[in-house]
Amino acid sequence: MDTPLSTIAVVGLGTMGTGIAEVLALAGREVIGIDISEAAARQAVTSLEASTARAVGRGRITEQERADALARFRTYDTVQAAADAELVIEVVPETYEIKQQVFRELDAVVSATAILATGTNALSVTRLAAESQHPERVLGLHFFNPAPAMKLVEVVSSVLTAPPAVEAVTRLARELGKEPVAVGDRPGFVADGLLFGYLNQAAAMYEANYASREDIDAAMKLGCGLPMGPLALLDLIGIDTARTVLEAMYSASHDRLHAPAPVLGQLSEAGLTGRKAGRGFYTYDAPGGQDVVPDALTPSPEAAAGTGREIASVGVAGSGTMASGIAEVFAKAGYTVVLAARSQEKADLAKSRIAKSLERSVTKGRLTAEARDETLARITAAGSLDAFAEVDLAVEAVAEDLEVKQQLFATLDKVCRPGAVLATTTSSLPVIAIARATARPEDVIGMHFFNPAPAMKLVEVVRTVLTADDVHATVRAVCTKIRKHPVDCGDRAGFIVNALLFPYLNNAIKMVEEHYASLDDIDAAMKLGGGYPMGPFELLDVVGLDVSLAIEKVLHREFRDPGLAPAPLLEHLVAAGCLGRKTGRGFREYARR
Repeated sequence: MDTPLSTIAVVGLGTMGTGIAEVLALAGREVIGIDISEAAARQAVTSLEASTARAVGRGRITEQERADALARFRTYDTVQAAADAELVIEVVPETYEIKQQVFRELDAVVSATAILATGTNALSVTRLAAESQHPERVLGLHFFNPAPAMKLVEVVSSVLTAPPAVEAVTRLARELGKEPVAVGDRPGFVADGLLFGYLNQAAAMYEANYASREDIDAAMKLGCGLPMGPLALLDLIGIDTARTVLEAMYSASHDRLHAPAPVLGQLSEAGLTGRKAGRGFYTYDAPGGQDVVPDALTPSPEAAAGTGREIASVGVAGSGTMASGIAEVFAKAGYTVVLAARSQEKADLAKSRIAKSLERSVTKGRLTAEARDETLARITAAGSLDAFAEVDLAVEAVAEDLEVKQQLFATLDKVCRPGAVLATTTSSLPVIAIARATARPEDVIGMHFFNPAPAMKLVEVVRTVLTADDVHATVRAVCTKIRKHPVDCGDRAGFIVNALLFPYLNNAIKMVEEHYASLDDIDAAMKLGGGYPMGPFELLDVVGLDVSLAIEKVLHREFRDPGLAPAPLLEHLVAAGCLGRKTGRGFREYARR
């Protein structure tokens, strides 16, 4: 099987098959495109012509390179055309019956040395290989959509796959300019194995009416830097496809987190399968369209508004990075700010941290020297919460410890004037437990900022069962004034972002525990295949393994789902003092500064 793989057949010329054919043709391979539908074959040629024309227009290839690539792509309506192929990649519909039929037909056509690859992301490669006369030459070659743009290719071996076949397609992937990641045979492999569990939880969150589709998607884009929100991504992938992948994952794992959320089945059965149908979680301008149009579920600005309380002055309690960042945000927006710490010295240090941050903004041309001075002048550093006597909004940003926060709110209850709004920035603790430390729980709400507060646009606005309507309206209006995007959520562990993010991180750790994939391969898979700005282990080390473990424990305690139990490896690393970048070692080692 030591072959350059110069002639390659692609069976199935849908969006993915056409994209793979384009990548191969532009890389100098002779490409045999096969589809039983003449219309699909014609569309593939048209798509390839249009795509390569755009590439010429953007200066990525020359007109001659385009002409050569188009000449290397030929279409046929029968697998007999694959007789001379050294590699066949099937990307037909995601069912065992169809794929096994293709493999049986190929067995009778291709040479004994040809490699057969399945493009599945959900079905068992081993089961498909077992139906072949030569299972040692069958493997998985999972490209990501759109294939010309996405760098990741998962190379999937079954227990039957011959190593030379794996080596040949891995070499091919690199020659195509892709990043191959070697994985074993399990549903979803690495990227989709992590991605679809997260998407499923987002669908369940929406189904439970915990947050709107718009707020769930905005939270994950703005809070995690993801290119798309999970519900919009489900519409793009196809809700029926996602359901199929999750069914395969659940059949292998029996993890309730992989059991498809009922809403996925309901939408699929109704034909509301996402963009391709013109309607899924969102409504689109046309079947196959990508522009979202308003529908009955689209929130109106008037509904989100309301009569709030007047806010002119803000108190920020705390002296750490988050407290300083939040104080800076409010002062920049024109509010008078009192920054209170446990001592005057700590408060002064916190204000000096703000001064340095503002100076960096001036140096980078983001802020004028005059605006810097005006912002600093609005901030008063105080060594006691007594300075909050006249503030309209008090924001707590102290240690993530329930007892500490309850004590602080008991003090705010005594110090702050009647009618002042009291907000906690907790990321994982129950807001109602904090509110009950006061005699006015109706005035208490969650305002979960993200770090670094001056840069991150998201604020999760957390209502308890006792929060007053005008308090909620006040905080949403304040978020708009400080140029943050508020998303509404109820008072339950993790709110939106952490409730979706940390199970995904926990599942990544489990993959390593099970020796399924390496840290580097998992990080690469999620960055290249999922568009994540950081891989899960990079992110865990930045967040802090102790912080991550604490959040995992809160989620597990709240929802009592065995799948949310913290991975033992995470607990062991924390017990060993390996907390991530801040200690110089977590999942990886870091140079001490």
